Amino acid sequence: MGIVKIEDRLHEDIRKASTVMCRSINAQAEFWIKVGMLAETNPTQTFNEIIARQLKNAELELSNIAAA
Repeated sequence: MGIVKIEDRLHEDIRKASTVMCRSINAQAEFWIKVGMLAETNPTQTFNEIIARQLKNAELELSNIAAA
């Protein structure tokens, strides 16, 4: 594990998003970093396509869950 220096405003945005997404600040930052890396290496895919592929890779099927 290492230390990543980010500007205060970005840290505050991560903190706010982590509260909404029920993640720790570190988990939220890690999620955004991972999605950003996947987006850069797969520029033709949308966010939803990237997430759907990751869920499929994890063998998670959400089709049986009803939307609220």
